[in-house]
Amino acid sequence: MTTAVQGTCAPQFENVRAEFARNFAERDEVGAAVAVWLDGEPVVDLWGGHADADGTRPWERDTLVTVYSTSKGMTALCAHLLADRGELDLDAPVARYWPEFAQAGKGEVPVRWLLSHRAGLIGPREPLTAEDVYDWEKTCAVLAATEPWWEPGTAQGYHAVSFGFLVGEVVRRITGVPLGTFLRTEITEPLGADLYIGTPASEHGRCARFIGPAGDGVLSSAFPGIPDGTVRSLDSHPFAPLALAMRHMPMGDVNSAACRSAEIPAGNGNATARGLAAVYSALGDGELVGPGTLAALRERQSRPGERDLVLGAFAEEDLPFAWACGYMLNESHYFGPNRTAFGHGGAGGSLAFADPESRLAYAYVMNSFGGGTTGDDTRNLKLVEAVYAALGQAGRAA
Repeated sequence: MTTAVQGTCAPQFENVRAEFARNFAERDEVGAAVAVWLDGEPVVDLWGGHADADGTRPWERDTLVTVYSTSKGMTALCAHLLADRGELDLDAPVARYWPEFAQAGKGEVPVRWLLSHRAGLIGPREPLTAEDVYDWEKTCAVLAATEPWWEPGTAQGYHAVSFGFLVGEVVRRITGVPLGTFLRTEITEPLGADLYIGTPASEHGRCARFIGPAGDGVLSSAFPGIPDGTVRSLDSHPFAPLALAMRHMPMGDVNSAACRSAEIPAGNGNATARGLAAVYSALGDGELVGPGTLAALRERQSRPGERDLVLGAFAEEDLPFAWACGYMLNESHYFGPNRTAFGHGGAGGSLAFADPESRLAYAYVMNSFGGGTTGDDTRNLKLVEAVYAALGQAGRAA
């Protein structure tokens, strides 16, 4: 059965519409949306499919969906907005803003290491429950008291869930409001961007149901090799670092009202593709922060040849991967051909990025689990290739 693609698309980008339709016909897409902004204006705004596995709810123009770690780009932006205003120094100790963080030998850990996944805090020493993770104060207190899993600054390891609490608490201590509130009042509402971290109950009816590998919204079911229970050391199992993130800080069912309403800034953002693209367009065009901050947030924090202790378990040996301050750098060219592009992907396949060189912003969201966090989902890659083909540029580098 052919899935109708709805929305608008500039004539130059009709190949994007065609590729988006192929995702439904050939790549098992259920429900999705893709948006592209060029020179500060929307040129692609497409959606289609269904908001549930049973096909009873059509995907609408304003359908929200969980974007998992694509949320991290929005969380990082809140910190960079404060840095741009002179209220946050990325090289200052976290404890300057969050005194309790100095416990367990972390007194000199700078904010920069939180943003670049170098703080060694991929999870607490003992597992939390999903209900614990929904409790902001409790989770932050546990992380503040946790001894790092490696010497901070000496290695990078993806802080899959903890990232949002660590960066978010610094933002909260400076501003006096939760990160989700700061994001909404300072960034998304002024831009008219439809996305939330801590989704109000009034918006839950617009949320698509995420369809994970087991047919539910529990992400840990995507990784059957991860052991249950407490992980005592990083070498206790091949996937131990990821187990720390997913078993020690579980998000629970992202389709539940409790999860949608909670603030888990590393992973439970609900957004439209249009909303994400609007924010990245404003960021890449210099509307949100000045040129110095834009350059600083893209500055490479990873060492040459350094592998990520968490994501490395799933990456090809020759896959270049590097962190900036809260963003993925485009060394694998999943964000198109330009090395200056930056953004973040999410588990399942969502992706959003800015490409200042091409004056472009892109976002893709969906509800059927496919690829990983780095932007390597085939559905996304084909769309990105189509976008750059429309610009007359080569797609992903060979």
